[in-house]
Amino acid sequence: MITPERIREALGTVKYPGFSRDIVSFGLIKDIRIAGTDVTVQMSLTTNDPKIPQAIKENTEAALRSVPGVGSVTARIDILAPSQPSAGGAPQAATQIEGVKHVIAVASGKGGVGKSTVAANLAVALHQSGAQVGLCDCDMYGPSMGIMFGAHERPSADQETNRISPVERHGVRLMSMGLLIDDASPAILRGPMVTKYTQQFLRWVEWGQLDFLILDLPPGTGDIQLTIVQTVALAGALIVTTPQEVALIDARKASTMFQKVNVPVLGLIENMSHFLCPSDGKRYDIFGSGGGQREAARLNVPLLGQIPIDIPTREGGDRGLPVTVADPASPVSAAFASVARHLRETLHA
Repeated sequence: MITPERIREALGTVKYPGFSRDIVSFGLIKDIRIAGTDVTVQMSLTTNDPKIPQAIKENTEAALRSVPGVGSVTARIDILAPSQPSAGGAPQAATQIEGVKHVIAVASGKGGVGKSTVAANLAVALHQSGAQVGLCDCDMYGPSMGIMFGAHERPSADQETNRISPVERHGVRLMSMGLLIDDASPAILRGPMVTKYTQQFLRWVEWGQLDFLILDLPPGTGDIQLTIVQTVALAGALIVTTPQEVALIDARKASTMFQKVNVPVLGLIENMSHFLCPSDGKRYDIFGSGGGQREAARLNVPLLGQIPIDIPTREGGDRGLPVTVADPASPVSAAFASVARHLRETLHA
């Protein structure tokens, strides 16, 4: 006997293209209708890539045909946010954040490449260039921006509107889960709650008028990344990597994810590119050399910067004073300033 439970179980084997989670857990299934041996599944999907619903439809119908006793199958998909090109080239949908001109995602395929350090110092560098900047820490499980900016106060909320006022540090408006919980308290959240908090950080924070909102994404290609690319009109993404091959492999995955959903990759940033010995100025390629340049060429995107590794950058992040604030004239700060200039030129901001 064909039951909705058996149909839903079969649908649970269909993965969302480019992700490890299935279409059921992502909440795409809206209705299942069974008429004798015929099955119709109604889905709702937000995407700017026509290839994604087509792939889901084909994979869904194939999964349904594998259920014993099923006759004809039909998968219907409602597209909630069709693609509309914007002046900046990013998909234009009813998902822009009020008052924000350009939303830029800073992403990496793996942890440990210094993505949050890049996001923090890039935000400061953009502010130093004269832009109004916000920074949203989208890593709900491992938030670090509160520490990196030396912010310890709690964000306030308006009692009437429930909108949250971000904390401002070093000229950057900041929101992070780390500002809402104690340092020793873990954020124990299931997928739906992660999605909820991500949307609240983006939609219910009073960002004001911003030229740039930088999103520090968690590593990988999971729930938070999918939520953002499906619901926010991104100006583009920056991919952070180190020169070593193990990091470059995962950087490719992150880049491919954005390409699949029609989000332009603005460029690649090679962090921890090299070490300059302070005593003699000799360069040491600790993690190898040329990896970022080769990968940028492979992805056909610009290599925006090669950020050196040094002790002051690490110390600045630990004490809440980004190196771009502590030492604006350092080689690391100069590299971030160059990336900021390139972004403003690219986005005409």
